[in-house]
Amino acid sequence: MYESFYGLSGKPFQLNPDPSFFYGSRGHNRAFAYLQYGLYQGEGFIVITGEIGAGKTTIVRSLLEQLDTSKVVAAQVVSTQLDADDLLRTVGAAFGLPVATVPKSVLLASIEAYLCQVATEGKRALLVVDEAQNLMPRAVEELRMLSNFQLGDQALLQSFLIGQPELRAMMQGPSMQQLRQRVIASYHLGPLDAAETQAYIAHRLHHVGWQEDPRFAPAAFAQIHALTGGIPRRINTLCNRLMLAGFLAEKHVLDVSDVQGIADEMRDELGVDLRAATLAGNGARAPAAVAVDGSPRAVALPEGRVRLLEERMDRAERTLGAAIDLLHNLLHPEKAKPGATPNERMS
Repeated sequence: MYESFYGLSGKPFQLNPDPSFFYGSRGHNRAFAYLQYGLYQGEGFIVITGEIGAGKTTIVRSLLEQLDTSKVVAAQVVSTQLDADDLLRTVGAAFGLPVATVPKSVLLASIEAYLCQVATEGKRALLVVDEAQNLMPRAVEELRMLSNFQLGDQALLQSFLIGQPELRAMMQGPSMQQLRQRVIASYHLGPLDAAETQAYIAHRLHHVGWQEDPRFAPAAFAQIHALTGGIPRRINTLCNRLMLAGFLAEKHVLDVSDVQGIADEMRDELGVDLRAATLAGNGARAPAAVAVDGSPRAVALPEGRVRLLEERMDRAERTLGAAIDLLHNLLHPEKAKPGATPNERMS
């Protein structure tokens, strides 16, 4: 909606992970380096954890885009409460093997044969398991067993486990001792600090041709960091709404009051207090939010619910934008031109 008004070539704050927008903060560069190190080692497990929306998937996709496919065969699966047999079938399918009706023994033999074939071709096999905190204990054990496959002294499969902080706790369990011995590196991806938050916003805007329009007041960046806790997906959600509001109001300077206004709107519309969600996500107890009269105002929601609400809000904004454009073009076809202001659209 607002891209043409501000002269942008695309949407800077989309929620879907896009490697082309990768921002190398201190933490993101370190996590990326750990994955590269693990890839160089060619065996064992690399574990990367972080809060929902911290940028883990974007880092992984950035790495996968840079892989030399003549040397590495990579497969990625997303774990959704997979048990052992389900995991094996998912892994087999990710590598392109027939898995629908074969028994487990045949499936294991097929996976091992495939990995041996990859190795004899001078390549290495990499398995990326996203949302790994959802794996059942038996499924984790199957992953460990797959890491036992060898051809001579060469490991046939390397695995990256990517997940939320719960994965760290799961890895510390007594039943995970053998898996821990196979972990060659692990890293927890934290939030952006205030300076990185400002640089992150500018980076995404410059990626779509931003020419300082709109201009952000310096204090606005600090307010965005305070409200989002430096979590990239929350920053994207807030800034996307902020840019939309600026477009509708025909503003070319966005200040603290604009940022706070959007945060209040999100709280009122969706029951999501960004600050409360940030505190909850950082392990702190979120204070109860109340109105001036003392009545309940908003409560912190579980992270999964916040994520669903963010995605729903993004879809609603796209629908609203399409509806405004369609109505304008139907009523005033002579004004259907790129970059039309809201007043031109509605006149």
